[in-house]
Amino acid sequence: MDDVARAAGVSRMTASYAFGQPDRVADKTRKRVLDAAANLGFRGPDPSGRLLRTGGLRALGLVLGESLEYVFEDAQATNFVSGIARECSASGYGLTIVPTTGDRTDAARITSAAVGGFVVWTTTADDLVLAAIRETRRPAVVHGGPAIDGFSVIGIDDRAAAKALALSVWADSKAPAVVSFPLDRDRQAGIHHGIDPATVPFPVTANRLAGFKDAAEFLGYRWESIPVTVSSSNHSSDAMQAVKALTATRYPVDAVVAMSDQQAIAAHAALNSTAPHRHRTIRLGGFDGSERAFGLGITSIGQSLRAQGARAARIALGIDGPSFETNEPWNLTNAMRAANE
Repeated sequence: MDDVARAAGVSRMTASYAFGQPDRVADKTRKRVLDAAANLGFRGPDPSGRLLRTGGLRALGLVLGESLEYVFEDAQATNFVSGIARECSASGYGLTIVPTTGDRTDAARITSAAVGGFVVWTTTADDLVLAAIRETRRPAVVHGGPAIDGFSVIGIDDRAAAKALALSVWADSKAPAVVSFPLDRDRQAGIHHGIDPATVPFPVTANRLAGFKDAAEFLGYRWESIPVTVSSSNHSSDAMQAVKALTATRYPVDAVVAMSDQQAIAAHAALNSTAPHRHRTIRLGGFDGSERAFGLGITSIGQSLRAQGARAARIALGIDGPSFETNEPWNLTNAMRAANE
């Protein structure tokens, strides 16, 4: 550390802050320190000595880009965390939730976390949190992507699953529509046409849009003609507002695919309030295979977020080997067909 400080022209304390508490150092100064360290082949202080002495390494960190309450309000997020917790408990580890906000304090929360590895809820490839995790030299698993060199990634094939969902829900539709997760970190709600999935930075959103586009083209629709109403968050209240915004355009929607069962259930409620005379004839589809969605006649992509959380934990804990493919199992449950059988 002394050599790095001399090369960067700063004090040893400033050099140390650049690695462990970056919010206390100006961006230009931190870059100068990191550049000096890179030239010297120094990857930063390994906190394991301090953490091993305190026993702090016997915990996993869950890095969450959503608000903290999302874990407790969204049933599938709860299932995912439950799977992680189960494996941590079985291995004698604790679980630390590390919420991130998108500002420069995120890196400090990551580097100061007393954990032995990380599970990251899906984020964008340019998220500075990923760089901060890399600096800790701890094992990391990203759920849903992006695929980052040196990190494991798990999840389902969202593009294939989304195509299968839309092919089922949009069959014979005259006016299909999409309810989408936020497109980027700005999280702006709105109605879009002809979105290029390749321009969407959130990998799960991008892959599901790509699958919906694949289905549209297979069924003979013009992707540009299908409205995509974007929710400002993953919460059901925002999804409901997104669907109400769509119905306010007088678009005669008759089949909707959403990116979660929670969104699809919100769409069901919104359509019931804005188009009560025809909402029962509108086909709905979502993701996660929840019993509530099935009970409402919503077709869904079933997947076990609990099993995926458990597998992510086992990889981060070194129990399972690394994973570099999103090939977890999924299945399509056609609720409309089941109701007619």
